[in-house]
Amino acid sequence: MSEGRFRALIPGPRVVSGVVEGLRIAMDSIRANAFRAGLTVLGVAIGVAVVVIMAALIAGVRSIVQEGVEAAGPRNFFVTRFDLSDVQLTPDGSGRPPWWNRPPITAAEARRAAALPAIQDAVLSVPLEDAASGGGITVEYGATSVTGVAGAAETEQWPEYRLVEFVEGRNFVAAEVEQGRSVVVLTERLAEDLFGEGTSAVGRRIRATGGPSGRVPLTVVGVARPGESLFDEQSAHVAVVPITTARRRMGTSDRWAQMIVVPLPDVELSVAEDQVIGLLRNMRGLDPGVENDFSIMRSTQLLEFFDRITGVFFIVMLSLSSVGLVVGGVGVVGIMLISVTERTREIGVRKALGAARPDILWQFLVEAAVLTFLGGAAGLAFGGGLASLTAALTPIPASVPANAVIAALSMAVTTGLVFGLVPAVRAARMDPVEALRYE
Repeated sequence: MSEGRFRALIPGPRVVSGVVEGLRIAMDSIRANAFRAGLTVLGVAIGVAVVVIMAALIAGVRSIVQEGVEAAGPRNFFVTRFDLSDVQLTPDGSGRPPWWNRPPITAAEARRAAALPAIQDAVLSVPLEDAASGGGITVEYGATSVTGVAGAAETEQWPEYRLVEFVEGRNFVAAEVEQGRSVVVLTERLAEDLFGEGTSAVGRRIRATGGPSGRVPLTVVGVARPGESLFDEQSAHVAVVPITTARRRMGTSDRWAQMIVVPLPDVELSVAEDQVIGLLRNMRGLDPGVENDFSIMRSTQLLEFFDRITGVFFIVMLSLSSVGLVVGGVGVVGIMLISVTERTREIGVRKALGAARPDILWQFLVEAAVLTFLGGAAGLAFGGGLASLTAALTPIPASVPANAVIAALSMAVTTGLVFGLVPAVRAARMDPVEALRYE
């Protein structure tokens, strides 16, 4: 093989020199028209910033949901009247959702499920509600009253499936649950609002709505601090009582009860689910072929449900943010067409000196890509700054995922290449003679 043919097979130096030259020309052009270039960069930066901050927020909220799933046990599953991931906003012709007439999950079913060979434990959890309002309960201490408290009737195992830390006192014990004792655990914020900041809550007697008399006296045995989450305001005021106390003294119904099932560590999750399904179908007298009148939902399904919702939301936001990229792209077309016109003689000189069409095309494409890359970098920096600020000022651990960085910069460069193609082709097709005559 001749030396000339060998060198022809190594286009590296020419490509590298072309890239370097294109970058140099692009930066010179951007500096010469800083204001015009800045407007184009701004449009791209806005679109990229929206994508980055949305990705950071979704990643942060997802980590919170994942922590909750891990706290509840990733292998645990729930038995409920309805499947959260299959809830429909439009009811059927009766005016109520299809699952409305399903029977509630009962304590007897939970006890029988706990005795299954594949099950380590099965506990019942029931939300408390004010019979009059159908919302949260009211808690009183002396003349102080707190409304809208999220009450929960639980067994003594409830801290094992919640992100809580006891800061004072203790949890109620099995004997208190069995006897239906009038005890309660309050969240830290609720205790402060009732008794005052810095005041001990353990041993104090409060009153909660419910029961025949309308107010049920309860003794505070512990104060718990919920883990930080996006839903701090909703979880700030919570009162937890033994499930037997709620039934006997507060008139609580099992209508919204759910069963938390913990399989044995060495048992396949599908085996545990099959045993629970078989037990409930047998206890409820369901014939073969009749669908279940209850739902099984794994802890991991909550995360999958979240991913589906945020996936749709992210696509919508991505579509909206693309408007910013289109605006930036239109700006690229405008600024590059002006640049081509202003540099017509330069193009003619370069062609007269031997520059080929691909060289001219590459020069202007690089300039457009650099322009939008700068916009993408600016948007990435701004979005990352907002994510850091969100993480510092809120419970959301917002962070920019690595794939979002790659996607943002790729979108920016692609915008430059796509929208810069028309001006670049126009420049490449110029007749050198006509270009040199241009004034």
